[in-house]
Amino acid sequence: MKETTELLSLKWKLLTFSRFDPVLLERWFQLRQQVFVVEQCCAYADIDGQDGRALHLLGMVTDAVTGNRIAAGARLFAPQHNAAFSRIGRVVVAAEYRGGGLGRDLMREAMSACLERWPEAPIRIGAQAHLEAFYRSLGFRVISDVYDEDGIAHIDMECRLPIS
Repeated sequence: MKETTELLSLKWKLLTFSRFDPVLLERWFQLRQQVFVVEQCCAYADIDGQDGRALHLLGMVTDAVTGNRIAAGARLFAPQHNAAFSRIGRVVVAAEYRGGGLGRDLMREAMSACLERWPEAPIRIGAQAHLEAFYRSLGFRVISDVYDEDGIAHIDMECRLPIS
């Protein structure tokens, strides 16, 4: 994990797809590809045609050598006419920033953004099954059986905010 002082410079950005500049968009796609495709050895289409309708929450750090870097990120989706819940997906933390609580901070920021925008809607996630305890600790509960998604065991989970 990077030094704590570097993580203290973490800034959260919430962007629509149209607000990305080309360099930042490339870095966002690179992080997702590195984790979901390369690290997890999972050949799947990360660029799925859904980025244009998502809000993108990015945890940015400033590095003197490389400039702004994305340390963590997630996609947020508004409730749809056929689904009365919001969704958080593509939850990712760069390898060098893991182990210090950034994943929990990312999820709290994402949940807060959902609650602010869609206060009546529960939040759903498609979680990797081995992360069930982590998401339970944030207030999510399992709402599906385990299923296979691209060779990885997943479960659907839901959280109704605010948590009392």
